[in-house]
Amino acid sequence: MGVLTASPWSKDETVAALGDARRRTLELVADLAERDLVVPQHKELSPFLWELGRIAWQFERLVLRRHGEAPVRTDAERRFGDGLPHGERWVTAFTRRDDAVQYLGRVEQRVLAALERFGLDDDDRHFFQLAITREDESAETLIEMRQAIAARPPVAECSRDDAPGRGPCPGDAAVAGGSMLLGAEPHARFVRDHEKWAHTVDLPPFRIARAPVTVAEYAEFVADGGYERGEFWSDAGWRWRQRANATLPLYWRGAAGSGYERRDFDRWLPLEPDRPMLHVNAHEAEAFCRFAGRELPTEAEWEFAAAWLLRVKRPYPWGFEPSTLLVANVDGRCNGPVDVNAYPLGDSVHGCRQMLGNVWEWTASPARPYQNAVRGSDDEAKPSERLRVARGGSFATRARFLTTTTRGFFDAERREGFVGFRTVAR
Repeated sequence: MGVLTASPWSKDETVAALGDARRRTLELVADLAERDLVVPQHKELSPFLWELGRIAWQFERLVLRRHGEAPVRTDAERRFGDGLPHGERWVTAFTRRDDAVQYLGRVEQRVLAALERFGLDDDDRHFFQLAITREDESAETLIEMRQAIAARPPVAECSRDDAPGRGPCPGDAAVAGGSMLLGAEPHARFVRDHEKWAHTVDLPPFRIARAPVTVAEYAEFVADGGYERGEFWSDAGWRWRQRANATLPLYWRGAAGSGYERRDFDRWLPLEPDRPMLHVNAHEAEAFCRFAGRELPTEAEWEFAAAWLLRVKRPYPWGFEPSTLLVANVDGRCNGPVDVNAYPLGDSVHGCRQMLGNVWEWTASPARPYQNAVRGSDDEAKPSERLRVARGGSFATRARFLTTTTRGFFDAERREGFVGFRTVAR
């Protein structure tokens, strides 16, 4: 197959990352009662115990099968594979936590044994990293599920109120535009198929909000009848709003007296005005933009503002070194987004804040492969008219593979994710 990407992970780094991903997976279900793990059928999410089976199957498929290993479970692909209809996940999921954890453990033992026998060439590193990335994505999904069923939040290292910086972050950053390289470059540490490869894009000047849209700003849209005023909505968005009977953002309700409350896992809280808006789909984000006389950025505009200056692309908005505690809200260290003014040390070269972590951000770009895309593995998402690109990751996103070229492909109608948005003026 040839080298898929530059992947300088050692065996020890690979084993450590696998152990860290597995620790996080297990702690996200360990404190839930068995009855909480059997969730009602949901068109956007999956049962907890199906998600655990899926994680194990991904390691079987991406690591063990490549070396001709016999399957740990002969029924795993039928129960957890790509061909399973979504509604069947409630039928094929494990019914007991111990069975799911046992399957995860057996696969992990086989994976570690294979690592000892075969070592790691560059292709092996890629597929190990891809499998770990999939488990990291599942960790974020497990947190989304806890929010969806009103479970208590996972244990966190810090309080959202302790983040460095409080309050709003108003105003725009002026971006001069010009030529940029959109996408990942071949020397990157790990590259997903849909980030391949960097190619030249020319952009006119634009202004982009320094921070995501806040709860207070979105509440103005709601209070002004935004969900009832068809002029703010695209045709597809209005059809979704009517079909879903959406009159408020997800997890909002009217509060006693006046105003609104938001459900944060198992608690109803007053709206936090300076937190970024989240749990909105692309149609809701676009409707707000029309209300505000703004637009969603394209993903090229987003990446330019996050990373590009003077013909140099930075893998992180703040520079060339990975995340620290002082620059981004990632890895589930806080159980939710912090104020949009937090983490000033993580600003991009253009002065934009929180372009990695806190909330994913919708863009106007459809989820399509890049021009002259290179398909090095089976990781590419299937094209769909309903899929839209989101950028930046959220508070629940694992930081190990999160960079300014990371692309999230989300259904434009989906509201359960930790997704918000920022706006542009052209």
